[in-house]
Amino acid sequence: MKTGRAFEPQHVAKIERDGSLIHILAPSVGHWRDAPSEGALVQPGSSLGFIETLGVLHRVVAPSGAAGVVIARDGNAKAPGHVAYGDVLLTLDLEAATGSVAAAAAEASADADGLAFRSPLSGRFYSRPSPDQDPFVKPGDTVKVGQTVALLEVMKTFNRVTYGGDGLPDTAKVLAVVPDNESDLDQGDVILRLE
Repeated sequence: MKTGRAFEPQHVAKIERDGSLIHILAPSVGHWRDAPSEGALVQPGSSLGFIETLGVLHRVVAPSGAAGVVIARDGNAKAPGHVAYGDVLLTLDLEAATGSVAAAAAEASADADGLAFRSPLSGRFYSRPSPDQDPFVKPGDTVKVGQTVALLEVMKTFNRVTYGGDGLPDTAKVLAVVPDNESDLDQGDVILRLE
């Protein structure tokens, strides 16, 4: 792992409501990529892709109040698409998501082995800030909302992964750190087993 590298900035998107529809608005100008596909469930804190501005990737996350199923998206999720501040990135249907949100929260919080914290995006997992430092968390530690638990490297940019999310308690005891250091994770893979 390289040291001295700046962490990727994160932008929280803005929303506009229109009945049961929620429009997710671009928080900045740039090229938007890696958008969730139509039919995907979006919850507060979900990754909505990246906006590249002046060569810097900014992860875009859903704000509180943004929950629904993606029914339309602007641009192409695979190729970069230019967006201006306030452009509609995604349209969510809250009513279509009522059952899905409950199911996803249940899946995020409890699986066959108990409570689990899952990866918010795909990337290479790092359990410590640098090779000569202690891990962010280890079995027996107590984690709280907003605490950094790992780094994920995406496109040579290091992203802080912080504990929290729907269906997870404000504090929890770490039973296990599941991935090996420097292993590749997919979005939704379990990072922490919790009590």
